[in-house]
Amino acid sequence: MTDPITLGILALVILVALIAIRLPIAYAMILVGGVGIAMLNGPQLLLSQLKTLAYGQFSIYDLSVVPMFVLMGELATVAGLSQALFRGANAWLGWMRGGTAMAAIAGCAGFGAVCGSSLATASTMGKVALPELKRYNYSPALATGSLAAGGVLGILIPPSVVLIVYAVIVEANIVTMFAAAFLPGILAVILFILTIAIYVAIRPEAGPPGGATSRRDFIHATLGLLPVMVIFGLVLGGIYAGFFNPTPAAAIGVFLVWVYGAFKRKLGLGPMVTALKNTAKTSGMIYLILLGAELMKIFMSRIGLPQQAAAWIAESGLAPMTVMVVLLVALILLGCLMDSLSMILLVIPFFWPMLLEINGGLYQVADGAGFGMSTEDLKVWFGILALIVVELGLITPPVGMNVFIISALAKDTPMIETFKGVMPFFCAELLRVALLLAFPALTLWLPRILGG
Repeated sequence: MTDPITLGILALVILVALIAIRLPIAYAMILVGGVGIAMLNGPQLLLSQLKTLAYGQFSIYDLSVVPMFVLMGELATVAGLSQALFRGANAWLGWMRGGTAMAAIAGCAGFGAVCGSSLATASTMGKVALPELKRYNYSPALATGSLAAGGVLGILIPPSVVLIVYAVIVEANIVTMFAAAFLPGILAVILFILTIAIYVAIRPEAGPPGGATSRRDFIHATLGLLPVMVIFGLVLGGIYAGFFNPTPAAAIGVFLVWVYGAFKRKLGLGPMVTALKNTAKTSGMIYLILLGAELMKIFMSRIGLPQQAAAWIAESGLAPMTVMVVLLVALILLGCLMDSLSMILLVIPFFWPMLLEINGGLYQVADGAGFGMSTEDLKVWFGILALIVVELGLITPPVGMNVFIISALAKDTPMIETFKGVMPFFCAELLRVALLLAFPALTLWLPRILGG
């Protein structure tokens, strides 16, 4: 019989091959995990697992928040929140050189706070901001590059579906993860805006200043920001203040976005049905991937591959920070090949045991070896770093999904121009990763303050 470790590595190679030939990753994981369990322990065990596994996975209360936040994002897209965000940000920033691109970044951040999806943020804000960037004669590279980069903000700025799924995998507190993502998210917005400022300082013709906004239009555009601020404040403010848990908070967010859309007369029966259908499709996809990931996790645990990898890393003598950097680089490379949710579900069950072993095991305390922090802090710190480098995969050549989305919208701009435009933002993201690696307090400070 094949050695279990060899079997596990072979299974991973087959999984990657199936994904490469465009088989949906949920089906690929279910197939490889199911066949692997059957080969190891016989079909009876597989059938026994399948009898209760789906219910056991989908009945986790923390996952009930996923379809609610997905629905909130769908409704926000239909309700026109993206237009209001961009107009408001452009009223404040558009007068300066590069200001319209900066407004697009701010709009992406605001929409990401309601939507929680990077691809949806890039697509929606691209449709809104691209015509304005073209109207002011922005260079194609800066216009498309800033929108592709701004889209990545949707995955980290809370609420984020991927962040929720990560918290479920490593058994972290969702509210703590949301709090930890706040400062790194703001840091990304600041670095992106500074990147645009440096870009237009070097190439002034790339980002001409916009026209002056009249006092009346300025006030009207600023007032248009209030609904988003209210929704964001009530949902996340209520979570952080302890008034309600993420699931009821998401329900409140859905209701508020619906009220806004109904008031704007954009959420009639047709758009509502479309939003509900899209939510059902997306949620079903997420849950099916979760089922496949759990089958893969069971298979790999039974052959001991994660434990062997963790033991090998722990015995290798590599410095903990070196291991962390290697894992983050691997995540960037994998991010070029698959979507963020699939990657988190597939990879974290392997990477997390390695880091846990290096940190001294499950009960490591803050003043011990390893990374010098508790297991709970390590969960939070690694989770934020992982999501940031997953973001990088969305704009990394040659696959970068956000680049493809923006290129599809800007048909007159060669894709190579978009990749050129996104590179300065890629460097800004690397700087953010370096800052968070060097100063874990940037991630851990707010959760500790809110946790008392």
